[in-house]
Amino acid sequence: MARLTRVQQQARTRAAVLVAAREEFIAHGYAAAKVDRIAERAELTRGAVYSNFPGKRALYLAVLIELVELVDGVAPAQAAQPSAQPPARPPARPPASLADALGAFARTWLERLPLVDDTAAGGRLQLRSLVGVFDDERGRAALAQLAHVEALLLGLALESGVPGEAPGRRVRLAELVLTLLGGAGFLAETAPGFGDPFDRARACEHLARLDLADRWEPSYLPYVAPAETCREPWSPPAGLTDLLTGEPVDLGADGLVAVLGAGRLAAAEEAVRSARPGDRVTVVVATDDPAETGSLVRLRVRDLAACLRAVFPPESWQRLRLVVDGGAAVASAAGLAAEGDEEEAAVRIRGGAIVARGHGRGAAHAVSTAPITPTVGPSRRTEA
Repeated sequence: MARLTRVQQQARTRAAVLVAAREEFIAHGYAAAKVDRIAERAELTRGAVYSNFPGKRALYLAVLIELVELVDGVAPAQAAQPSAQPPARPPARPPASLADALGAFARTWLERLPLVDDTAAGGRLQLRSLVGVFDDERGRAALAQLAHVEALLLGLALESGVPGEAPGRRVRLAELVLTLLGGAGFLAETAPGFGDPFDRARACEHLARLDLADRWEPSYLPYVAPAETCREPWSPPAGLTDLLTGEPVDLGADGLVAVLGAGRLAAAEEAVRSARPGDRVTVVVATDDPAETGSLVRLRVRDLAACLRAVFPPESWQRLRLVVDGGAAVASAAGLAAEGDEEEAAVRIRGGAIVARGHGRGAAHAVSTAPITPTVGPSRRTEA
């Protein structure tokens, strides 16, 4: 047998570590799990584990991401048991009404609830529980910002994926639904067996009747600094994947590219609402911590996207792409200075060139509303 290449051996080692880590988390839970025991289960050294994952939290997130991919019927990059994958869900048909959409989404989300006879640790894994995992300020801030992104994604699906409904923003409705479902998940973890999932799904259906007077009118937009207009070469990195569809992202297409740190993810809605008609919107989550912060974003977005794809047709969010950039490659290509978790910047792309660039709060709005002069030379700058 030919010797394994270094890449193949690394992939096998990573897969073995993930299998062992999942067994450890099911047996002991996150808090009591030990990296030493994971290494023993995988018949590897502690160093081999740390060469693939920087710590227990990164390992736990990787196990959860693999679980989400298996449930979604998507083959993980290093799946240890590909034959165990369930069949992919059939393509979703448009919901008949807003209430129908909310009920179908809730039922899909509630499939994660553990059974009464599941172990406590195994049930937490099934729930994708992050209780006690991110107890530091940076992690809690990232989770709060991700909650805004999740509400935006569900809100956009409710706005465009339900035919016959009156137009309007539905992000506040999405927030209520996700709050109800999140509470159901927490109760399933702390008080297993309490409540009826079908009652919760029906409750989500009834939320469609609420008139929340939802409007998109940020008070700060009139005071946003104007964007810099320009015409500069745009050579974006390749190999990035859209977390919503699992497909490669073409950053060279015309549209808006918003680069956001983990502490500014709520600005994703501004990018979507401010974009000009027909513009593709790409939200790039920039992080210097791909193993933890980047994995957290991948986990939460992929998990929600799997539920959305089971209910809404793909065109419900066809204008939006969401990617994670753990190496600041996109920011560098756009001529942006990396600013960590508080980064908020945007560029507008037209004809393979950067034609507007904005920094700070309201950057996406500034870039989208900037006047563009088609005849500007390759390196000249014009006033916004």
